[in-house]
Amino acid sequence: MRGKRAVLAFDLGASSGRAVLGTYLEGKLRYQEVHRFENLPVERGGALCWDFDTLFSEVQKGICKAGPVDSLAFDTWGVDFGLLDSEGRMLGPPVHYRDARTQGMVEAALAQIPADCLYAYTGNQIMAINTLFQLLAVQKKQPELWARAKTLLFMPDLFAWRLCGEAVCETSIASTSQMLNPDSQVWSLPVLNAFAIPQTLFARPVKSGTVIGTAVCNGGTAKVIAAAGHDTQCAVAALPTNEGNTAFLSCGTWSLLGCELDAPVLTQRSRLLELSNERGANGRINYLKNIIGLWLIQESRRQWRRQGREYSYAELEKQALDAPPFQSFIDPDAPVFASPGDIPLRVQEFCRRTRQPVPSSVGEVMRCIYESLALKYRYALDQLTAATGINFKALHVLGGGAKDKLLCQMAADSCGITVVAGPVEATALGNLIIQLVALRALPDLAAGRRMLAQSEALMQYQPTDKGKWEVAYRTYRNILKE
Repeated sequence: MRGKRAVLAFDLGASSGRAVLGTYLEGKLRYQEVHRFENLPVERGGALCWDFDTLFSEVQKGICKAGPVDSLAFDTWGVDFGLLDSEGRMLGPPVHYRDARTQGMVEAALAQIPADCLYAYTGNQIMAINTLFQLLAVQKKQPELWARAKTLLFMPDLFAWRLCGEAVCETSIASTSQMLNPDSQVWSLPVLNAFAIPQTLFARPVKSGTVIGTAVCNGGTAKVIAAAGHDTQCAVAALPTNEGNTAFLSCGTWSLLGCELDAPVLTQRSRLLELSNERGANGRINYLKNIIGLWLIQESRRQWRRQGREYSYAELEKQALDAPPFQSFIDPDAPVFASPGDIPLRVQEFCRRTRQPVPSSVGEVMRCIYESLALKYRYALDQLTAATGINFKALHVLGGGAKDKLLCQMAADSCGITVVAGPVEATALGNLIIQLVALRALPDLAAGRRMLAQSEALMQYQPTDKGKWEVAYRTYRNILKE
């Protein structure tokens, strides 16, 4: 049919991946998930790694199930990468950002470049998981591997390379690395030179929405497009509004709360607030805070399962709702919660150490996690306001967290503003509309956003119990200082 486009989005998160097929015709986008698969890390050579070969085989299954398409694109989590040798061969599986190899690397780096300078050069919140510190770990602990490494490909670019043979470096995923200049969008030479990282390690840079090659798919060919490789930027591309006083919360395994700006904020104050500048699909800056998100609930559920207690997410939400409110809180971003393991026990230990009532039941632990996430969102929103001067009127929750009614209501209560939940499939939808813009089926991302605002089911949550949440927030801020 005239004007019809079939586009396939591969959205890979830290715990699962899926293939979403979109069909665009006469101004309407219909979509369906055609394949879903687990993303389980594996131990390789004493390191926690991504099982890239298995993931790529799942990608191939998704292509087969989708049928003929005009294009496809990948988005993934940030910071991680694969290394290729001079012959274009992968030097082992990509290492997981939660691997312990970066211990001590931040301190070693800051001994060479002070924190204020590193932040001014790159605009990224200084976190041990960032690509720079992973590379420093390779240099120090695996010098033979480092000597053989000739090309670095971030995860979405790695999948595209395996599929079509073209090696590129898409801007949005590069902007998570702690090595990209946020103003010029080119590699920061002061950073690369300080750590003896050759600029030739990186593939040719491309903007989000660039057609990079073709792939054989189901007997035909499809264009391979570099979408916004970082899944957060795909989710923000699907933000169903163009209003400037709106904040977004991309809510999945990680929560990323931020806003869109025309220029990066690179001040010392911004660094101390631990805010990050990343490049969006539309070329604007996504100024945001990284917060450990639904990982706390996901890993708690896995721990109870290991103990022989099986709960659905709906059951956990109900138990949290039935538990007494405002008993105790945690800092979701405390280092103790970053690694896999017994999260409920760590929640209890955190509360005990901070002289709070210790949650004992499943519901009490869940209530503590839910309220703490909502309060951390308020804390991050206050930081954004302090750094930008923007008085936010609404918070848009994008992604899987939009389905969690309790979390959305608590976010509205805690932040004291309207929360708009949806689209649930924001990341895949952002990927799809970026492809449609690249195929010239849509004029720009703003048009895609307007389309989604009209077609997607959005839920609104209004704040309640403002006084109780304000008291809880004062207590919470004191706990963060401990």
